[in-house]
Formats: sequence, C-alpha cells, structure tokens
Amino acid sequence: MTELAFIISITVLIMSVVLHELSHGYVAEMLGDPTPRLQGRLTINPIKHLDFLGSFIVPLLTSLAGFPFGWAKPIQWNPYNVKNRRLGELLISIAGPASNILIAVVFGLLIRFGAESLPQSFLVISAYIVIINITLAVFNLIPIPPLDGSKVLFSLLPPYMSHFRAGYERYSLFLVLILLFVLWKYIAPIIPFFFQLITGTGF
Repeated sequence: MTELAFIISITVLIMSVVLHELSHGYVAEMLGDPTPRLQGRLTINPIKHLDFLGSFIVPLLTSLAGFPFGWAKPIQWNPYNVKNRRLGELLISIAGPASNILIAVVFGLLIRFGAESLPQSFLVISAYIVIINITLAVFNLIPIPPLDGSKVLFSLLPPYMSHFRAGYERYSLFLVLILLFVLWKYIAPIIPFFFQLITGTGF
C-alpha cells in the first residue's frame, strides 16, 4: 500500500466509524435517551469518538496486511430512557451498519453513473469509501457479541431466551477471535460482490 493509499484509507475509515457511532447516538436521542448527547458524543469531531486500540493500533497493523480496519469508541445509551426497550435496542443497534450501507450506496452510485464525468481522483476516493463502508457494515452485522449484529439478534429473541444472551456474551472475546482468524476469510468474499453490485465495476 502506497503512502497516499494509506492516508486515504485511514481518513475514510476514521470518518466512517465516526458516522457509524453518530448514527447510534442520534437514534438513541430520537428515542428519548439523552445519554450520548450528555456525554458529548453527538458531534462529528473525531477526537470525541476515537478509541486508541480500534482507531489507531488496529488500523495501523491491518494496513500492513493491505487493508486497514478498525472501530470507534462505542456509543453508550440507557435502555431505561427508551419507551420500548426491545425495539429501541433494535433501532439503535442497526443504525450504525445502516449508515455504512447508505454511505456505500451513495458513493457507489456516483461511481456507477459518474464514471464518465467525475474526476478520476474522486472516483478512486469514492471506491475506498464504498469498500470500507461495505466492510464495516458486513462485519458489524455478524451476530457475535459485542458487534451490532448480536444486539439486533437479541432484540428479536423472545424474553424467555434472555438467559441465552448472558451465556453468549460471556464468550464474546473468544467468539471475536474465531471470527477474525477463522471465519472472516469465508465471509470477506461477499465484499467485492456487493461492491460490484453497487458500483457496476470490480476492484
């Protein structure tokens, strides 16, 4: 990866994870929970969202493998401030990945329909935006704690299965390690598929 590609990737990644967390926070606010706002998280200022490990160390290490990846500091919300706790958890949890999907679709359509008229530099940056946001959405929708997909799953389970959640979350670190080192290589191929589906071109 060239220095320019590295800078573009890291910049896009940081802004994407910030918007991901902002989406969680704004949906929580809309549902009646002021916690993200009171914690100063309803801002696009990256400093308020960045996590030392997920926003610096992990992106640096993964960039050595050719594609940077990371995360921001998770938004906190209080379920007792939300009228319907299960629906609230569903909407708040899915808001982050949904924001990444929306970003990927918008810039993907710009690539698809603007390839003839838009500057090449803009198209290259847009491609990075699409790839990174698809990756974030796919990764976060995997139903493994503490990823958003697990919270979506838990919100859909009937109340009598609440014990399943406690047991499942107990092994979250172990499950994430399995995801990263065993399962991800089987999941990752769907990323270029979605990229081509949205943009009409490969990468």
